[in-house]
Amino acid sequence: MPTIRTLSLSCALALALTLPGLPSMAQGTQIAFGGIRHDSALPVEITSDQLSVDQNTGKAIFTGNVVIGQGTMRLAAQTVEVIYASDTSQIARLLASGGVTITNEGEAAEAQNAEYDLESGTVTLTGSVLLTQGNNVMSGERMVIDLNTGTGRMDGRVKTILQSGADQ
Repeated sequence: MPTIRTLSLSCALALALTLPGLPSMAQGTQIAFGGIRHDSALPVEITSDQLSVDQNTGKAIFTGNVVIGQGTMRLAAQTVEVIYASDTSQIARLLASGGVTITNEGEAAEAQNAEYDLESGTVTLTGSVLLTQGNNVMSGERMVIDLNTGTGRMDGRVKTILQSGADQ
């Protein structure tokens, strides 16, 4: 029986090309993410090519090579909209689009879009989601990760490759 390590987040773009031949699993798959528990109260650092701020709506939009760091977690995308809490002193949510990659300690998830709700500590990835850890790969259309509990769920024609062997 293959051993399955708990999945956290990091990227392997080359594996995306192999997904059409993956074996199918049930429509929704519960995933243990023990390795990605994360403190969403840590400071958030954002770098980008450009920043637009609208004081009336309380939104900031970062565009071009956006990289966001919080602890060991990194989020990269072409565009990230920052939505502040009602008092505008805290970030409530981050909405990322355009080649989204989330990494954490050598593991990754990719998607077309991501929403990171800092208040609830959840990350929702949508659109051609690809999750990798070492040689193990899982794909689907939507993945929700609870960073507080270390659990996640992949939905939408879930496909997996689970490698067994000593090289894991």
